Amino acid sequence: MRIDLISLFPEFVAQCAAFGVVGRAGERGLLALHGWNPRDYAEGNYRRVDDRPFGGGPGMVMLIEPLRAAIRAARAADPAPARVIYLSPQGARLDQAKVRELAGHERLILLCGRYEGVDERLIQAEVDEELSIGDYVLSGGELAAAVVVDAVARLQEGALNDAESAVQDSFEDGLLDCPHYTRPVEHELGSVPAVLMSGNHALIAKWRRQQALGRTWQRRPDLLDEAALSKADRQLLAAYRAELAAQAAAGAAETVSTPDPAVAAGGETGRDSGASA
Repeated sequence: MRIDLISLFPEFVAQCAAFGVVGRAGERGLLALHGWNPRDYAEGNYRRVDDRPFGGGPGMVMLIEPLRAAIRAARAADPAPARVIYLSPQGARLDQAKVRELAGHERLILLCGRYEGVDERLIQAEVDEELSIGDYVLSGGELAAAVVVDAVARLQEGALNDAESAVQDSFEDGLLDCPHYTRPVEHELGSVPAVLMSGNHALIAKWRRQQALGRTWQRRPDLLDEAALSKADRQLLAAYRAELAAQAAAGAAETVSTPDPAVAAGGETGRDSGASA
């Protein structure tokens, strides 16, 4: 896969992509990242890439021509068709389904804005879609571009040492991931669930599915469409809820049955127990 980056700071994303899974994808020839700085295509002694916004207001807006020239140079560098994506707070929210879609493209061109953004006419003429990584504002699109590069690179065939890792990730099936454990079995922070050491792969898969369902219900209920769950999934989730309720009840009962040391000694908690003068 080839990704071209239009940015005033292309080195930033290149550095982010040099490590871990993404770095290995590059070493294995699965990902090629190329940077294009619009300042290289700007005219004049100062290589200006921005100007004041029409209508007044704070900040600056990136000029059409340097960006347009950089995009066209990126397109011309490879004959494969490229989808141009502008990283923007106005874009659709990036999710794992969109990542899978992007990972299937042969080429992407990621446009990173700065300042107050990019002249709208360039977006209308050159951009295929806008994407946002969240409802907050960054100094520029480079961090968002690095997120996109990382997310799509790890889905390239051969990028991960174990292809099953991607299949089991959070959001791959619309749910959060289950909890994970490693050595030692016993620790002062707790023990590894016995089911994970049982060797019963069917039972382990069932436990992991239940944990994924339960975690999603607790932490991201917006992701869980209970009506669309299978009968087996609904049963697993119901059992998870029941176990959680039982644990809460047991904890409450233990709190009630354990007397406060101050009360047991004849004092009172939460107020001054000394005599008034």
